[in-house]
Amino acid sequence: MRTLQMSRQPPGPEQCAPPPRGRARSLLALVLLLALMPAPAALALESLSTFPHSALEIQTQAGRQHFDIWVADTPQRSEQGLMFVRSLPAASGMLFPLERPGVMRMWMKNTLIPLDMLFIDVHGEIIYIQRNATPESEAIITTPPMVVTPVKAVLELAGGECDRRQIQQGDWVIHFLFGMDGR
Repeated sequence: MRTLQMSRQPPGPEQCAPPPRGRARSLLALVLLLALMPAPAALALESLSTFPHSALEIQTQAGRQHFDIWVADTPQRSEQGLMFVRSLPAASGMLFPLERPGVMRMWMKNTLIPLDMLFIDVHGEIIYIQRNATPESEAIITTPPMVVTPVKAVLELAGGECDRRQIQQGDWVIHFLFGMDGR
């Protein structure tokens, strides 16, 4: 096996010689085999039906809003989130709790639908809302610098749901994660 030395100069003709025929065929066969294999991420996806789910309410000025949510309770479920989901019913969502409150950074990679992201503190107060996050974006979504309150969880709802239900920053999330049974 020949190794190439790192250089700022383009390689000379002796370094550009094609590999021996047998190795070229083996390499081609390996590339074709790898191309036909499913991506590792596709194998690791868990059905949302196996995620824990629970009821959640949000107390708004217009009244209580009810949701049935999935809980991303493990690092693997949190990483998967709502990736590849093609639609989300209006009364559904996913909650991403943090073990210890702090900064929460989210993105929309492989998420096919717009989402409203509600950043929630340890008491259940909504401290920031990112409305209609752009599908498939790799931009990091987090609370703005002026919001210094640690985040306990992020709730994802269908894009536009906060506007339809008049959910605002300062509203309260009622869920056992926040030790609340209602305000």
